[in-house]
Amino acid sequence: MMHSFARPADRIGAAGRGPQEAANAHVIQRRRIGDLIRVPCQLTDKQIEWICNYQREHELRFGEAAVELGLARREDVLWALSQQFNYPYAIDEKQINPELVIATQPFSDEAEAFRELRSQLLMGAMAPDQPRRALAFVSADVGDGKTYLATNMAAAFSQLGGSTLFLDADMRTPRSQDVFGITLNRSGLTAILSGRTEEGMIQRSSQLPSLYVLPVGAIPPNPLELIQRPAFSQLIQEMTAKFDYVIVDTPASTHGADARAIAAICGAALVVGRRGRTRMKSMESLISSLARGPAKLAGVVMNEH
Repeated sequence: MMHSFARPADRIGAAGRGPQEAANAHVIQRRRIGDLIRVPCQLTDKQIEWICNYQREHELRFGEAAVELGLARREDVLWALSQQFNYPYAIDEKQINPELVIATQPFSDEAEAFRELRSQLLMGAMAPDQPRRALAFVSADVGDGKTYLATNMAAAFSQLGGSTLFLDADMRTPRSQDVFGITLNRSGLTAILSGRTEEGMIQRSSQLPSLYVLPVGAIPPNPLELIQRPAFSQLIQEMTAKFDYVIVDTPASTHGADARAIAAICGAALVVGRRGRTRMKSMESLISSLARGPAKLAGVVMNEH
């Protein structure tokens, strides 16, 4: 990787942490790493004492000492540290798609690249002093890795602690349901844009508690018309007011004007290309068309995934 329709959010259900959840997180943060490792590793008091003595003798951290003594795995220590510093990631990797590397491999080089991109966005289009915008991920062609980038960036923003919404607006070839393990049904974005709202359309990630997902729902025959209705603009305004970060997936530009229309309403766009696949002429055409619109161009990323 290189460089009017009554408040849908209210009907869909409130997002964000409640006071009790925040209090619980604060309690977890104060716990010592030894207490956090003890239960999953089934450590006795004598083993804890053994680790502490070894830690002092060899001037190691508690987790390092536990690993060297064979009483804990590196994965156990990383999980304990994530709990201690309130840094959520997928504990049970079987419940989440391996494509979501920021959650399944949070300490990998790939995850670090997403954090670097997040930092650049927070200093640019999504900086605190900038107008509140949703960030649309756009690409020239199918297979450029746009959804891979968008889903991982949504997870990366959720790890900052603020509430993050991943909104799947790719009503041509949606893939977010596969990445997040969501059943594709009629409850989703298309239902909202068609004037139907139900409870539970926005789904909360079980593995990343600050991440929420609004899937496409039923695939419509008229996606561009739905996007250009006032309801979509109203929804984006509602979501950017309700969530700290809003990440929006879009159809590839080869499908038509959907992505450009979505980006214009979101207010910011990140262009995604794929090394060895995306044609420069297609990329230049997409960037040029976005530059003529109202969306702020947040940058261009070349995906190597």
